[in-house]
Amino acid sequence: MYSHGSESLIKQAREIQESELQKFYSRLVKLLQGNELGHETFDSLQRLLLILSANKYMKTLPPELEKRIIALLSSPAEQLQVLSSAVLRETLPPSGQEVKYNQENISLMNSHAAALLLSQAGSRADLSSLCAQLLQGLEGRQSEGSSQSLSHTLPVLNTILTHSPESLTEDHVTLLSKKFVDWLRYASITQGGGASSGGFFTGPRTRQPVPIAELDGAVSGDFFTVLCVGQGFTDDQWMNVYSFSLLRHWLLAHHSVSNGNTTADTDDRSEVDGSVVSMVSATSSSSRLLPPKERLREKAFQYCQRLIEQSDRKAHKRIDTDLQKACLVEAVCILDCVCEEDTSLVFRTFPCIKALFSRLSSDLSFARVLLPIAQFYLHHGETAAVDCESVWNLVFGRFPAELFNDLFLAHELLRFLRLNLESLQLRVPQYTRSFPNLLKLLAWDSPAVVSDFVDLLPSLVTTGTAVELLHTLLDLPCLSATLILQHRSACLPISDTGGRPVLLLDAFRSPSYRGLFLFLLRGEAGSGDTIDRLSTLHELLAEAADWPRVVQCAQTVPVLLYIFFNTVITVADIKLLAHLILVMLERSSLLLNIPKYIKEIHRVFSCQLLRLCKLHPSLVVDQSHELLEFAGAMVNVYSKEDIYTHVVWVLGEYLSVSCDSRCSVRLITSCFETLEAVLFEITSSAPPPGTVCPAPRVITTLMSALAKLASRSHDLIPRVSLFLSKLKTVNRGGSVPWCTCEEDLIAIVTRGEELWSLLKAPGVAQSVLTPPPHITTPQWHRDTNVATPLRLRALTNLTHTQ
Repeated sequence: MYSHGSESLIKQAREIQESELQKFYSRLVKLLQGNELGHETFDSLQRLLLILSANKYMKTLPPELEKRIIALLSSPAEQLQVLSSAVLRETLPPSGQEVKYNQENISLMNSHAAALLLSQAGSRADLSSLCAQLLQGLEGRQSEGSSQSLSHTLPVLNTILTHSPESLTEDHVTLLSKKFVDWLRYASITQGGGASSGGFFTGPRTRQPVPIAELDGAVSGDFFTVLCVGQGFTDDQWMNVYSFSLLRHWLLAHHSVSNGNTTADTDDRSEVDGSVVSMVSATSSSSRLLPPKERLREKAFQYCQRLIEQSDRKAHKRIDTDLQKACLVEAVCILDCVCEEDTSLVFRTFPCIKALFSRLSSDLSFARVLLPIAQFYLHHGETAAVDCESVWNLVFGRFPAELFNDLFLAHELLRFLRLNLESLQLRVPQYTRSFPNLLKLLAWDSPAVVSDFVDLLPSLVTTGTAVELLHTLLDLPCLSATLILQHRSACLPISDTGGRPVLLLDAFRSPSYRGLFLFLLRGEAGSGDTIDRLSTLHELLAEAADWPRVVQCAQTVPVLLYIFFNTVITVADIKLLAHLILVMLERSSLLLNIPKYIKEIHRVFSCQLLRLCKLHPSLVVDQSHELLEFAGAMVNVYSKEDIYTHVVWVLGEYLSVSCDSRCSVRLITSCFETLEAVLFEITSSAPPPGTVCPAPRVITTLMSALAKLASRSHDLIPRVSLFLSKLKTVNRGGSVPWCTCEEDLIAIVTRGEELWSLLKAPGVAQSVLTPPPHITTPQWHRDTNVATPLRLRALTNLTHTQ
């Protein structure tokens, strides 16, 4: 919120009277007429901007004031440029006062004026006119000092191309393609400003042109690029740099402009006087006969090849080394673009790309360069019939395994995966097997990358990876702790015995436990779904349960589990779903001891167990032994209330002949006896020490399940009726050991009475407790063969007045 002083100024600006505002305008005009613009002028312009921006409606400035402020756009003081452009954007320009530039005054344009020009374009026609106006400054020979204005022209054209590519006509595309060729390939090869030849009488006449140099200090023998250095740069060299920075976007977007004119342009006007032809990479005469777009692709190809050659030179400064890496990324991306447009260039480009990969692949400091190379292999590997396995082993192997803590690389790698998801699934078998490695990025910095994995996770779920992936997701907090230990182990000496995490570090380094940690750090799926000693691992990592990274990682797991199950039900067969149910039952007791995490996982398991059994009721019969074993364990009643309640519910609901013909009386009886024993033990004794009484829904769910099973096997009705009748005698006025809350006890006894009353009429009980599908999902209001729709319409007519 604004401070009190700021609110006061804004209020004054909003409440200014028209007469006072006109006086202020007149005073500002007089200030702007002076030869020197002092602090008073700056303050007045700032006040004007506040007045205009604080009011709800746009205002129109007086023509004289507007003219004076437009003139400030060309002021040498950048603060005046900023203020004037901000003021003009807040106003409606009067007729004839729009900011305009033509070929005569294009050299006066700066970035603020260019942005203002773009903001004033109100339609596609305005944008097209603006393009024509800006491109006028590109025609003809470049004048002295004009590169500064051209450097502002190019970003404006780039913005127009981004948001409205159809605003550029074919003539515009042709002209700009020619200028790109000229700037990229024919910039001067001498340093700007010249250099002194030395001697006592050194002066302007003795200055000789000095050739540009490479980053290693050698004299450059080829054409100028962004990786050339010198004491100064000429205007066309600056344009070379500017045009290279925009080249990729131009190549990607210019094909969307109408391609009406594709004939060869033999009028080679782009090679203006003064352009320098390279001694080493001379342009062939055949390339001059190409149309402008194809010619630009050819020159872009040559430029990028030269950059790749220059990147092999040893730079003297670290900042130049970083520049080499950045230029390599851009060069490979541009080569990818030109090969996408012209597949004939693929075979000319691949030898260079393969050599570059061989040179850089052993040095992970070039990881961000290697990703565009991987992109190139993905797009063009099939065309060139090259083996890409080493590339994918690097991308999916060493990158996430060794650079999981590089946040920039993690972002770029995940972006690469999202952008190429379909191609990776079809062409790269290593992708789906690499999830143990990829999930390290999530385990290390969950908040930053969880949105990426929400998009990626469905592509990693297959029938072959589903079980192992589920185990891996549940072990993510353990993986997070292990990565922290691995990072600390590399930083701390082995002899270090002080500090809090040393016990864990000792365990991490111990050969006895090394296998546990190595399994978590595996790089590829297929070595096993999980490990036998998970409980031992959880005991070792108990100290890490409150580490911030581990806690953050644990918070993301439930979200990912929902995505996992949403995907797996679309790809898995019933056998795999049965296996997943076993995993849920087993892993419900094998989780890292973070109470909130365990509770959330149990909640997810409960929902998904219910969902799977609703989709495939036969799963209950298939896994009846394991489900009964889980339901018969008293420890689960007190430690896994949520999932236990749902297991009991699915047993009572789907253990029926109507759901699966394999369901026998013997199976129903076995289930009844298991649940009966649990319910009897709960209601006949106090809970174990250190535990609380079971929730009422656990008891009522057990009673309902027993009643349902008895309604399907009438021989069991006397047994459950006996229990329910005894339940009626429980003293409602006091507490019992297994239920300390009087309201809960009343609810339990009431539910027991309802079930007891139903079981008196077995036929009715089965219809009520297990109704057929056409009863549970009625559509009487839509069925025209019954009287319900007619009655509803009659009641509607009676209750609505005419």
